[in-house]
Amino acid sequence: MSKNKRNGVQDLIGLERFTNYGVKTDKAEIVFFAVEPTNISVLSSANIEVKVHDLTTVLSMIPDLEIIAMDSAERFDGNKWYVKERLQKEENPAVRELLQADHDFLDEIQLEMSSARRFLFAVRFRREKPEQIFGIISQVQKNISEHGFTVKRMDKAEIKRMLALYFGASIIGDEIPDIEGENYIKEADTNEEKK
Repeated sequence: MSKNKRNGVQDLIGLERFTNYGVKTDKAEIVFFAVEPTNISVLSSANIEVKVHDLTTVLSMIPDLEIIAMDSAERFDGNKWYVKERLQKEENPAVRELLQADHDFLDEIQLEMSSARRFLFAVRFRREKPEQIFGIISQVQKNISEHGFTVKRMDKAEIKRMLALYFGASIIGDEIPDIEGENYIKEADTNEEKK
């Protein structure tokens, strides 16, 4: 490898660029579909069996379909552990009260976020042409939808949000810029123009 070539995070994880349909990696193009979760706690046993059967059917129709389950916001375990440790060691009653309030708040937020799961399907394309990819994407989305799942192909902004959560670049999935530091460059240019 030449000394001039710099390895950034993008290179290390194999991401090359966004495409019209998804993300291009060094090995494949990946298209992501967001699937609305079903609250099975309110379904009867028979309806749960139907949902499982529908999912099994989708997976048999699209054998290369990958399933991703993730939180839609960063987990709070580390923060809760830290506050709990501090709470055990703290002797000042006023500080203990504040730490307990923080711990309760984190519990409350985590409970709200626990129902905020994201379920994604992914399809990898290795040698297909763009027009083939479009046709396959349409068929995949149709097959998933016809089996009782609400599905949507993720756009660039949604994929960026998902990657930001996955790699810990954002706690709540804020939109990240296409270019690292882009906002600072714009601000510097604006300040320069004002002079």
